[in-house]
Amino acid sequence: MDTHFKGWAIPGPIPPGACSTPAVPSDETLDAISGHFRIFQLRNGHRFSTDDVLTAWYGTSWAPSASRVLDLGSGVGSVGMIAAWRLIGARFVTIEAQAESVKLARKSAAYNGLDGRYEIRHGDFRDADALDPNERFDLVLGSPPYFEVGAGLEADHPQKIACRFEVRGDIGDYARVAREHLVPGGMFACVFPEEQRARVEMAAHTASLVIVRRRSVVFKDGDPPLVALFAMMRASDLPDTAPRRAWEEPPLVIRAADGSVHPEYAAVKLAVGFPP
Repeated sequence: MDTHFKGWAIPGPIPPGACSTPAVPSDETLDAISGHFRIFQLRNGHRFSTDDVLTAWYGTSWAPSASRVLDLGSGVGSVGMIAAWRLIGARFVTIEAQAESVKLARKSAAYNGLDGRYEIRHGDFRDADALDPNERFDLVLGSPPYFEVGAGLEADHPQKIACRFEVRGDIGDYARVAREHLVPGGMFACVFPEEQRARVEMAAHTASLVIVRRRSVVFKDGDPPLVALFAMMRASDLPDTAPRRAWEEPPLVIRAADGSVHPEYAAVKLAVGFPP
């Protein structure tokens, strides 16, 4: 494996799977995700996005000492595995309803040497038996689908549909389950469209969560923000004197006006093990 990119060395330990060349079916790809970590994806199915990278980065940035992490609606494992690369000693539970995505995530976890600390559950996280009532986590991550069913053109692959449309729960369900399974002082981090900020605020309020930080994301300098990152905590964990209004961080710009990678996003990429 080539460990350098224009003078940049891939950080982190080399996972066991990287020592051999895996067989990759023609309908799949094996792609870089963090440092030496790789992820199996369907060639024509749902594939991880900048939103997933940002969710993992944001959550682990504001909960850097998390030892137990839950990833809701985890898909092929992109958010969870980036977070696992960042939180070397943490143990993970991920829950995904699509069997095909679970199969791919398990292949990736094995390749990356995560089996001992990374549990992938096949199921709907809204179901009562998906999580033990007493399970608690320092950090809960989520990259929910953004659109109600029927709100737009559905994709040509079933795996994409459930990742884009609220087939199995919405932002309210993510917030509710996160609230039920956070330790005192724990954090729930997610991404959602900027234009739907009111839905996130309502979901947080209904679940008795407080949005303590938020950061909009501009994909090209000069354009309006398309998504935002949110960090929430249980209202009961905050002092009565604590403000109930989110701290508004400066927008994160992905690309400069000329199309080049913005310096701050280059730093984000470095922080998750990508070349800048």
